[in-house]
Amino acid sequence: MYRKTTWVVGLIVVLACLGACSSAYYKTMEGLGIEKRDILVDRVEDARDAQDDASEQFASALDQFRSTVNFDGGDLEETYDRLNAEYEKSVEEAEAVSTRINAVESVAEDLFSEWEEELEQYSRADLRRSSASLLNDTRKRYKQLMSSMRRAERSMEPVLVAFQDQVLVLKHNLNARAIGALRNELDSIERDTANLISQMQKAIDEANDFIDSMEN
Repeated sequence: MYRKTTWVVGLIVVLACLGACSSAYYKTMEGLGIEKRDILVDRVEDARDAQDDASEQFASALDQFRSTVNFDGGDLEETYDRLNAEYEKSVEEAEAVSTRINAVESVAEDLFSEWEEELEQYSRADLRRSSASLLNDTRKRYKQLMSSMRRAERSMEPVLVAFQDQVLVLKHNLNARAIGALRNELDSIERDTANLISQMQKAIDEANDFIDSMEN
């Protein structure tokens, strides 16, 4: 019981510290003339750019996989090293995408909570209704954006899993038989990568539309 209570208290302290850090961050940014709305736009831009970088990296990894499948003599271990390097870069880019999306989600929730609270500060009902309508529209566009971003994020997983399997196959069997096994998976990996890039592009387009709506 003591350990459980200590753990719960510790978690509460950590969450309180995180909240305090967020509040201090927002206060500092506001002192510089940067509001939560501006921070949200910046983070959406960062998430969009991370998705663009990830798309390019996954395309590069696919090219290296094709090159590996078409291996025709030479140092097979060097071929493995190149494929593994592309896989590891893909993992890093995927993690960057998730981090950026989470950052968007964090500030959006804070922005919408603040906006709702501030609606009560209006003295004129017509202005309150207008602001509430804008809040609803912004939240609706945001949910559409987040749905698209999360869908793109999920599309990376099957590609990463497939790449990891093939990298391990090659690592454990540096021979022609391993290349044959990789060749059998090429069509599937190409389809999954094409779907990933398509989902990423849709999310990028949604991000651009959202940014435009926030700046106009």
